[in-house]
Amino acid sequence: MKGRTIALDHIDTREAAALIVDGRLEDFFLAADLPTPGTIYRASVERPMKGQGGMFLRTPDGSAFVRQVKGLSPGQTLLVQVTGYAEPGKAIPVTTKVLFKSRYAIVTPDAPGINVSRRIKDDDARESLLSIAHDTMDAGDFGDVDGFGLILRSSCHGADPAEISEDIAAMADLAVQVMSDRTGDAETLIEGDGPHLMAWREWTDQADIDNAGGSFARHGVLDAIDQLTRRDVALDGKASMAIEPTRALVAVDVNTGGDTSPAAGLKANLAAVKDLPRQLRLRGLGGQIVIDPAPTAKKDRRQIESTLRAALKRDTVETVFVGWTPLGHIELQRKRDRLPLTEVLK
Repeated sequence: MKGRTIALDHIDTREAAALIVDGRLEDFFLAADLPTPGTIYRASVERPMKGQGGMFLRTPDGSAFVRQVKGLSPGQTLLVQVTGYAEPGKAIPVTTKVLFKSRYAIVTPDAPGINVSRRIKDDDARESLLSIAHDTMDAGDFGDVDGFGLILRSSCHGADPAEISEDIAAMADLAVQVMSDRTGDAETLIEGDGPHLMAWREWTDQADIDNAGGSFARHGVLDAIDQLTRRDVALDGKASMAIEPTRALVAVDVNTGGDTSPAAGLKANLAAVKDLPRQLRLRGLGGQIVIDPAPTAKKDRRQIESTLRAALKRDTVETVFVGWTPLGHIELQRKRDRLPLTEVLK
């Protein structure tokens, strides 16, 4: 099936959203019981973490940890935002750089200035968007936004100016209200977006929407999820890769299968690194990623690395290419902004 489809449904009682492109599952959001990235707390300082340059904080959802802060004392309150999911037994990762993100606009209270996404290259479009932004911020009745910044996302390109202006105003109004609510006990001020709202916010390209009950079954999402809970991933030809999460890292082993041709290793490795970001995204895997490529000549490393970097650039999850190890493995460091799918489905 050609085209893009967004399916909004539930798995058991959990809200979920799936993006299907040309019949293949490209992205997937599933509600979890843990604090969602984007959640904003008024938190209370508990104690510093010596040697790590950070502080433990008290929130309504448990202990949180913020890095690179100075001048804080126990009992002091501050606004923080959840940046990802905590590993089992660890504190919730948060930051003091609070953002208010929507479909078209991101309001940045601590970073003044109005900017347009670099993905929008057309000069006329950029000028038009800047005009909309300035007019909305200057004319708004949502309070004092001096010192607030604004980023217009790439989704603004070709969008209705009235919708963009409305989105900016809504985010600015929300930012003013939250940023002025700094005093009091630890409290959740804003909940992070759920899967359906995340789908509206992040999947902005033209797509068909199927929000009727049973949409996952109709579009093959449930079968795709079943495949994601398995270790092995079939690649082109006879090749495959095995993706195995451990406590320390995610191991990825690339195999040529029964293909013994001279180019089998390179073909398997290229197919693996092209699909790996999607597999990690759908499986909700992050942290340290170690890839054991199929045997191939050392001269092929540049092509494999180039293909992997291109695939990571298109991915929505921040991932750093660390490099090659002496044993010929590839190391990546990936942000933990999703929970492992197998844990959520338990």
